[in-house]
Amino acid sequence: MTATADKPAAEVVDTVTLTIDGTEVTVPKGTLIIRAAEQVGIEIPRFCDHPALKPAGACRQCLVDVASPAGPEGKLRAFPKPQASCTMTVTEGMVVNTQHTSEEADRAQKGVMELLLINHPLDCPVCDKGGECPLQNQAMSHGRPESRFVDVKRVFEKPLALSSEILLDRERCVLCQRCTRFSKEIAGDAFIDLQNRGAQQQIGTFDEDVLDFDGYRPVGAATVDEAGKAFSSYYSGNTVQICPVGALTSAAYRFRSRPFDLVSSPSIAEHDSSGSAIRIDHRRGKILRRLAENDPVVNEDWISDKDRFAFAWQNLSDRLTRPLVRKDGELVETSWPEALAAAAAGIKAATAADDEGASRGAAVLTGGRVTLEDAYAYQKLARVVLGTNDVDFRARTASDEEQAFLGSQVAGTGLGVTFGELEKAPAVLLVGFEPEDEGGVVFLRLRKSLGRQRVAAVAPFLSRGAEKLGATLVPAAPGREAAVLAELPEDVRDALSQPGAVVVLGERAAEAPGAFVAAQELASSTGARLAWIPRRAGERGAVEAGALPGLLPGGRTATLKGARDVVAKAWGVDALPSAKGRDTAGILKAAAEGAIGALVVGGVSASDLAGDVSAALEATGFVVSLEVRRSEIAEAADVVLPVAPPSEKPGTFVNWEGRLRGFATAIRTDAMPDHRVLDLLAREWGVELGTGTVEAVNAELAALGAADAAHRPAAPKARAARNPRPKKGTAVLATWHQLVDEGALQDGEPYLAGTGRVAVARMSAATAAALGDAVSVEVSTEAGAVELPLVVTDGMVDGVVWVPVKSPGSWVARDLRATAGAVVSVKGAA
Repeated sequence: MTATADKPAAEVVDTVTLTIDGTEVTVPKGTLIIRAAEQVGIEIPRFCDHPALKPAGACRQCLVDVASPAGPEGKLRAFPKPQASCTMTVTEGMVVNTQHTSEEADRAQKGVMELLLINHPLDCPVCDKGGECPLQNQAMSHGRPESRFVDVKRVFEKPLALSSEILLDRERCVLCQRCTRFSKEIAGDAFIDLQNRGAQQQIGTFDEDVLDFDGYRPVGAATVDEAGKAFSSYYSGNTVQICPVGALTSAAYRFRSRPFDLVSSPSIAEHDSSGSAIRIDHRRGKILRRLAENDPVVNEDWISDKDRFAFAWQNLSDRLTRPLVRKDGELVETSWPEALAAAAAGIKAATAADDEGASRGAAVLTGGRVTLEDAYAYQKLARVVLGTNDVDFRARTASDEEQAFLGSQVAGTGLGVTFGELEKAPAVLLVGFEPEDEGGVVFLRLRKSLGRQRVAAVAPFLSRGAEKLGATLVPAAPGREAAVLAELPEDVRDALSQPGAVVVLGERAAEAPGAFVAAQELASSTGARLAWIPRRAGERGAVEAGALPGLLPGGRTATLKGARDVVAKAWGVDALPSAKGRDTAGILKAAAEGAIGALVVGGVSASDLAGDVSAALEATGFVVSLEVRRSEIAEAADVVLPVAPPSEKPGTFVNWEGRLRGFATAIRTDAMPDHRVLDLLAREWGVELGTGTVEAVNAELAALGAADAAHRPAAPKARAARNPRPKKGTAVLATWHQLVDEGALQDGEPYLAGTGRVAVARMSAATAAALGDAVSVEVSTEAGAVELPLVVTDGMVDGVVWVPVKSPGSWVARDLRATAGAVVSVKGAA
């Protein structure tokens, strides 16, 4: 087709016109018949078809009669037998008759259904899929009224555990291959596949001991020993949701409920910064399962297993339901009025001037998992009530360079690089970011472009996720990322010069001095766009809210009088604190030295902090903790105020794109969100904080808007890059969180924990050789040590040892009190 006068050539789409059940429809060229039928409201039964998967034609349930123009005269010629509408694309003039208008198509569909039901068990009353099962529905609408099968049905031992979380009832499987196609095409984890042929064909793992294959070796396995693998995937739960029958079930939900007993509520996942849309299914105030909601612009049809299964943490036995106040050394339950009064009085007393006129200030620590509204309330309490800029959400390594970058490039900038733009980018450079471990569905979007997109990773080695993206390794020891970015290989730099290329900075870029400056310079010289993708769900929202020592809401610089005056006027106060605030590490250090009189802590796990948290809490005059569950910090606090988890409150997460992801209350309880509790606490000082409702907070944020250019921080200045030179018996520490680890928000879900990857210590062959014949390695600092199995990793930077941040047997912050780039001692063990 040619461009028209009012439509650019780039927007012109070739179309074809066909007839379906007597209705004429025009659709884009290349459309499948089954999709064209959907556009005119005609439903064709199917099992294997899924809009996000490649056509397979496996189940044959979607058979229709087709006739197409053929020959020089273009006469309609019918196909000799019904065709699978999920694999055939439309052509001009095609005539399609579905089961509604063709007896042959109807008979063919009924025949396929009869074959599928021959060996399918009649266990609908106990099947997890019962009540929402396409096979049930289509057996009623497109099946025979009576069964002609009188023989014994095929039976398998059940269930077959594909992993600790995913269970398979093989006799229910209709061989639609949705699960295997998802695993190969979308997740890149081909751990399950079709086994055998004929009547014995089944879905299973390549495990000869379980499936009795007697030395069977699947394609792709070099030896029989490589055949037996668990379904190890961070996205395996998606196969349960897209299974059209009850063949795949999750251990956490199996036999727990029926769909008609559940109340469903839309929500947003709280585990990473993607802001994935989910559906919460709950009964009697308890969450029983979570499913992926279709959101084309964010997570499409998928979520990670962490988003899907890690929800038990909010209903464990240590859940806080009433405030606690320390009396005679013990935390005792009390009323809200008494707890709020005690908190305010304790903070006032701890920060009051002594006889010599000296006083110790207060500080606020809030983690990266709270909502936008909560983060706003924490920072407003710090500045308006406590009179301090000592507030920080970064319960991790942080830097002034990162803060300047966030203020100048991220806060108040609105929607930046989007999922769609990241997916379509011709080249992507990853710096301090592992998509599969730290990004959830970011990884799936990148993998959609496998073969069309150049991915490079600045890292000490190629992770398994990076390998599945076909990424190129740009070797960099931790702390050397800035120098590596300045000297990128020419082919990588050339790729980034293409229009639409993206440089992704993870939160771990804060561990690399100069990385933000180098990334900005790289983007400036190549034309690539910058995207910041933190790990936790609330980090982008906390940046927007100003929960940083040097930033006010909207990206305003806290040390600039003009910026403070704008915010003070909006808040109706005379002035805001002008002294430079301390970050999380600085606050903990000052607290340990006795320079902090009071701490307000919300949503922070002590084990995430590399400093001596116990010493800081002990030396602080008064500690107030806002938490969902009893924690190490709550146990050390003087007042504990219970707050609501995400499922029991409304709020907003701002995902890494800058997209607002609002959600409503799913389960109504008496629990209050952090911003409401802080509003009540401020009233004890006689201050109306104005954060009592989500609407009030959002109205204030909207009124403040983004900072003017004059009120933003200057571009970050590079710090001196570390160039650690490990001596004999030492190595540079590399570390990051694995998606499934021992984080606090994964507590109470043993089935998910069982799918986590085994914690190991990784070294290059040359570095490992220095340890002799060691099979494990002890990594230690003056604070402590961890010992893990040694894995020699190809292509890894020499002189580096990698261990996971918080996996079983490897809690880096707590046990080593170290961060990436530190020089640690390494010792081999037989």
